[in-house]
Amino acid sequence: MNLFIYFAVLIFSVTVHEVAHGWVADKCGDSTARLYKRLTLNPLAHLDLIGSILIPLLLFLTRSPIMLGWAKPVPVNFYNLKDPKKDMMKVALAGPLANIGLALISSLILRLGAVPQLTLLEHLLFCGVIVNFLLAIFNLMPIPPLDGSKILMGILPHSFANKYAHLERFGFFILILFIAMGALNFVVHLAFYLSYFGAGERFFTNFHL
Repeated sequence: MNLFIYFAVLIFSVTVHEVAHGWVADKCGDSTARLYKRLTLNPLAHLDLIGSILIPLLLFLTRSPIMLGWAKPVPVNFYNLKDPKKDMMKVALAGPLANIGLALISSLILRLGAVPQLTLLEHLLFCGVIVNFLLAIFNLMPIPPLDGSKILMGILPHSFANKYAHLERFGFFILILFIAMGALNFVVHLAFYLSYFGAGERFFTNFHL
């Protein structure tokens, strides 16, 4: 049951992440996501076979201490944006910020003691804290095609940004290399630290996958 709850929270969180990208893009002048009917919280519109199902299943079968995943990216045509360089940063940042927002809301509810202890709702909120901090930190890594790389490209001078963009074709392999080098451990430890600070010590005494 606990794993099912964690998976449900993960699917909801990556859905919100993608909708946030599309919503900000729409506000910045690109209606592609809206035209493709991707500005919806219906997870079926966002599920990705590999990132939403196979990767979480593989992590579960290998008894990974965490479960990460992603949804099908919302289509964004950066050439339609009012200010492509700045708006690209806004669109990229929207997803992680949405996850941080969900984590903080869940943390606040737990801190206020608004839900009974050791209940299904409390466990859902606990999962909401850790899952959303994990997603936010992971996606902010400056590795193509993660959101952090697009934020970095918006900061870099145009010539450097173009060269950096060419790395996206190797992004998956670079990401695997970073994970192999222990980058994911850093993400997990930072997410757990933020979760401890946000939800409190009971998070770690009561939370089990």
